[in-house]
Amino acid sequence: MNRRRFLQTAGAVSAVALTTRRLYACRVPVQVGAISYSFRQIPGSAEQILGYMQELGLHVIELMGQPAEEFAGAPPVPPFRRGDMTTDERAAYIAKRQKAQEEVSRWRLGAPMERFAELGAMFRDGGVEIDILKLGSPSWSDAEIDYAFKAAKAVGARGISFEISDEAAARMGPFAAKHGMVNSMHNHTQVANEGFSFDTPLSHSPANMLNLDIGHYVAGLGTSPVPIIHKYHDRITHLHLKDRRNPENGQDNVVWGEGDTPIGEVLRVLRDKGYPIAAMIELEYPIPEGSSVLAEMARCVAFCHRELES
Repeated sequence: MNRRRFLQTAGAVSAVALTTRRLYACRVPVQVGAISYSFRQIPGSAEQILGYMQELGLHVIELMGQPAEEFAGAPPVPPFRRGDMTTDERAAYIAKRQKAQEEVSRWRLGAPMERFAELGAMFRDGGVEIDILKLGSPSWSDAEIDYAFKAAKAVGARGISFEISDEAAARMGPFAAKHGMVNSMHNHTQVANEGFSFDTPLSHSPANMLNLDIGHYVAGLGTSPVPIIHKYHDRITHLHLKDRRNPENGQDNVVWGEGDTPIGEVLRVLRDKGYPIAAMIELEYPIPEGSSVLAEMARCVAFCHRELES
């Protein structure tokens, strides 16, 4: 990081620290946090992610599974490669990832839960609660799904999260109920698909809940997510906050305030209605030239605080 970018980031984070103190003084009853996916473009060990959250003054997180498993000692998996590859390079890369994932699958069956407990304690001691662990898939074996819930419980989370579908809800519902936890199901723009309804996946189990992504919702349907929040407020664990444009405007993921997603209105609904729904920042728009991930995250945090104080 060059000096100019460092000063930009430091200034943005300092401003967030000031608004955080003002927010606490106002006792606004809205949990603003982040999904650790927001930090994917910078080094992302569990310890580093905790440090980022502390710098930003955020106290609740949806933690991605990879840094959690790496902390617990899982075998490394090659990161996703972007860009052009020859046919032979792609085949070799896919084979390497598949072999690594098979090793992780075997590791999960005997994974040390005490390490996940240490991870949860490290975050709590650092002032950050792991609310949801994004770990587990309906394509996993029964034993691996049980492992995901045990790991989530060990870190102190309410449950796990995954992508919404009727099939996933039916598969994962009994496991969440068995472990006394929740499934938090995340939407993309399939909300615009003919016949889509949140009711069906929710109906498979009272343990099935929604991780409502308000940006994807607007990009899919072009309508406000506020009525959905009112309707399902007791079945929503947390929101993903991002600003996307509606279908007529191209659906782009943009700097907050430049899109069609009513982030401020949504936050004020949570505040005014007292809905116990965490609002997780998900940084997905392209980082502007001369800025950084932490500077843009600080910008999003300040946006939330400003809207909640209005």
